[in-house]
Amino acid sequence: MKQVDNLQVHLYETRQQMGEAAAAMAADRIRLLLQEKETLNIVFAAAPSQQEFLEALAADASIEWERINAFHMDEYIGLEATAPQGFGNFLRERIFSKVPFRSVHYLNGNAPDIQQECERYATLLRKGVDIVNMGIGENTHIAFNDPHVADFSDPQLVKVVDLDYACRQQQVNDGCFETFAQVPTHALTLTVPALMQASYVFCMVPGPNKAAAVKHTLFDGISEKYPSTVLRRHPRAVLFVDKDSAAQSFDRLALLS
Repeated sequence: MKQVDNLQVHLYETRQQMGEAAAAMAADRIRLLLQEKETLNIVFAAAPSQQEFLEALAADASIEWERINAFHMDEYIGLEATAPQGFGNFLRERIFSKVPFRSVHYLNGNAPDIQQECERYATLLRKGVDIVNMGIGENTHIAFNDPHVADFSDPQLVKVVDLDYACRQQQVNDGCFETFAQVPTHALTLTVPALMQASYVFCMVPGPNKAAAVKHTLFDGISEKYPSTVLRRHPRAVLFVDKDSAAQSFDRLALLS
């Protein structure tokens, strides 16, 4: 384990090992928190980078899922409700329908009043967030807080954002959409403060396409230019990387204690 500012960094040889280790650590934390609280609120990210983590976590039968309220982190605006690219649909298939959550809360990107939808979801989040399980985008976004819309002091918990070019291109790179033109231009997202209010943050970032983002996250100045750098301020955040995503950071990480 290495540490950069407050951020713990755990490196694994493969993304499968990374996902399983992250799930084991998250599960341990869930069990400990459930000794202290009757119910928990946990936010989940939807992306191919989360696949191994979600699979391993959903398979953990020792977790008292019926005491956990689940939330998802962001959603496209205007995408067909049944589209497989929808983040709610992604999470429903991989974890929300696989374990008996106490409740599951979805962002509705097709709500008739989008601002009202933001406020509805924000009201739920104001009850507190215990754990955020997340990733980092190729442009260092967290949730859909791309550099041009990220605000570390955002007064909102949920907002509408326009997606930058790199963010939309990543959806093609990840195989979620066949062409750039198919990727929606706007989304609902939890803001940076909404994510950072969580008591614990587990961040899973595998793959060669994330190597530059990991380097920026760990070694650039903490600012909205690279939104994921805010993780270094969180008192209990853990970054999980594999050898591919850490490829541009090996040398500097090796110098750390």
